[in-house]
Parts: sequence; structure tokens; C-alpha cells
Amino acid sequence: MHHADHRFSQVRPRRAAAVAFVAVLGLSVFTACASHHPTAATSALTTEHDPGAAPVGPALAMTRLVEGNTRFATGTMLHPRQTAERRTELASTQAPFAVILGCSDSRTSPELVFDQGLGDLFVVRVAGNVIDDHAIGSIEYAVEHLHSELLVVLGHERCGAVKAACQAYVTGSESDDHIQSLLEAIEPAVAETTGQDAEATCLANIRNVVRALRSSEPVLQHAAGAGHLKVVGAYYDLDTGLVAFLPDVE
Repeated sequence: MHHADHRFSQVRPRRAAAVAFVAVLGLSVFTACASHHPTAATSALTTEHDPGAAPVGPALAMTRLVEGNTRFATGTMLHPRQTAERRTELASTQAPFAVILGCSDSRTSPELVFDQGLGDLFVVRVAGNVIDDHAIGSIEYAVEHLHSELLVVLGHERCGAVKAACQAYVTGSESDDHIQSLLEAIEPAVAETTGQDAEATCLANIRNVVRALRSSEPVLQHAAGAGHLKVVGAYYDLDTGLVAFLPDVE
């Protein structure tokens, strides 16, 4: 990954690259979140998770995320596990039930979007939800040492980093600071979705990152192959507040 100094708003012509174009998967085939409205009285999944307990498996972790996101989208948030007692409980240990690799966008905080509390989620955020060695190392720590078994790559509607990558690709321009590294990381998804809109590119980028994480050696590939880690993609709708989980990526 190139690390020159670049900025979205300051561009200069650059040499056009020959890139092979491939067909993008359809946009309409992702699974929407559940439509029920769980409450503290009806759902056992809102109870506190003991940091010293056994790891939460991917299926239960996914259900907790879906339920929490439904509460967020419908304005029925519980704001669970945010007390002084919870803070004290976590002072010397943690056991996040899921890892979220998300975009840095200020509108997409995973703890809010999934209505979770202290110690529930291990969150790594970078513009465009792309990865480098630092991000992968952070995720590896959660998987290998904290025993999180669900990893969600969370992209979102109208992502500025994706839009900028699309514009740079079309105009053949280059940014003037470190933002260029983000544009280059997203560029393969842009090439895959030439002629389509930025949301198609966002979905392609999510899928590419999911594949890269599943094949990341040595920790993540091993954990996924051994059945100790599930890596999934998800897409957050800024308008509705709902997160849609993408079909399994091959």
C-alpha cells in the first residue's frame, strides 16, 4: 500500500493504470435485520455477559447484534451495561462477544448502532473500513486472546471514502496526503463495479475485506478454518438505521 501525503480535495493527474474489470455481484441479495422489537422483559439476550464466562458463539453473537440494531432503528434502545458497576467489573478483564471492523464515519458508531454497552464489542475503525497490518493485528488480539468468535466488516451508505475512491478512479487523479492510501485500498472494489453506483462499490469493498480477513495468516485463517471464527459483511443504512448482513462470501 502506497503511503504518500494526499487529500481528498486536492488532486493532480496521475498515470492511468490498466485494470481488469470483473462483474460485481448483485446489490439486492443481502439479508435484512429482524423486524421484531425485543424488550428487556422478552429477550434473554439483553442480559449482561460475564467477562469470565465461556465465549459467545457466532450465532448468539449475531442474534445479539440484530436485536440491538432493531432497538436502535426503532428508537427503543436499552443502553445496556453502561453503569458504574459494569465499569468496575471490566476494570481488570474483558470478553467482547463480537469484533466490528467499521468505518470512522461519525454516524456509524457500532456501540450505538447495535445498542451495546461497555465490554460488549471490540471495535476497529478506519475510513472505508479497510485493513492494514495495524488493523489486522488489533483484530487478531481480539480473536486469539479475547476469544471473540464473530467478526463483522461494517460498511455504510454514502461512504465518503468510497465516493472519493470512485471519483479518483474516474478522473485519474491522486490525493496529496495519506488519504491516498485509503483510496488505493478501495480501488479494487471500484474497478469491479465500473459503471455502477458508489453503493455497489461499497458492497464490493466489504466483500473484498471479508475475503482478505478470512485468508489472513496466521491467526484469522486458522481460527476460521477451525470453526472458531465467523467473518461476515454488513451494510448500514444511514436513513433507516438498519444493518443488513450480506450473504456468505465465497
